[in-house]
Order: sequence, then C-alpha cells, then structure tokens
Amino acid sequence: MRDFSLELDDQLCFALYAASRAVTARYRPLLDELGLTYPQYLVLLVLWERGSAPVKDLGTALQLDYGTLSPLLKRLEANGLVRRERRAEDERSVRVVLTAQGEELRERAKDVPPAMGAAMDLDPERTALLRDLLRTLVANVSR
Repeated sequence: MRDFSLELDDQLCFALYAASRAVTARYRPLLDELGLTYPQYLVLLVLWERGSAPVKDLGTALQLDYGTLSPLLKRLEANGLVRRERRAEDERSVRVVLTAQGEELRERAKDVPPAMGAAMDLDPERTALLRDLLRTLVANVSR
C-alpha cells in the first residue's frame, strides 16, 4: 500500500494546478497582442491545422462541451476570425471555417510557440516527455 500525504507540496493535483495557472498567465500577454483569449487560441490552433471542422469535432479535439464551445465560437465569429456554416446535407451539423482574417492571424501567432518554449526553458526531450506523461495522466483519469 502506498503512503499518501496530506501535505500540499506532496499533491500532484496542486503541482498541475499551479503549472496550468502559470503557463496560462504566461500566454496572456502574448495572446493579448493577438486579441485572443487562451481558449480562443486553442480553437484557432485546431482550425489552422485543419482549415475547417464540424463543431462536434472541435469539441472533441479540445475536450470542451457544446455549452462552453458555443460562446467561444460566437466571439471568434463576431471578431471576424471564423464563420459558422450549416451543412447542406445535414442542417443540424455546423462547420466552423476560418475567414481570411483568421488565416492572416496565423502568421502573427507564429511567435507564440517559441516564446512559450523559451519561457518553459525545457529541452525538446523533456518537453516531449512531459507532454506524453500529461497525455497518459489525462487518459488514465478519464477512464
């Protein structure tokens, strides 16, 4: 049987929480320059990779429910970065498409990953290891 402690510094959950807050806070000034929030940036990352995506697929990729994703998409659409289109073959399905302005923002956003990499100051091997461990953690606790 494992020995579990109730000391704050021994809690993995607190280390994850503190890391998440620190990383998100470090993103803030970079994304402010782009006029984006962190969740909006995540949506655009998916769209920059795919070009367009059904709302359902965006939710799956970002692990967000429709109630959380819908207001994000409305704000991105109001800012002229995306367009939501009903699919002709299935009116219930909505596809999110980048606008020209959304595509242009991609070029300005190219400075964000290297700036974050420098802020994290991890070599590529440790970065990959940390990402893999976190993905494993998510998969394990999501079962």
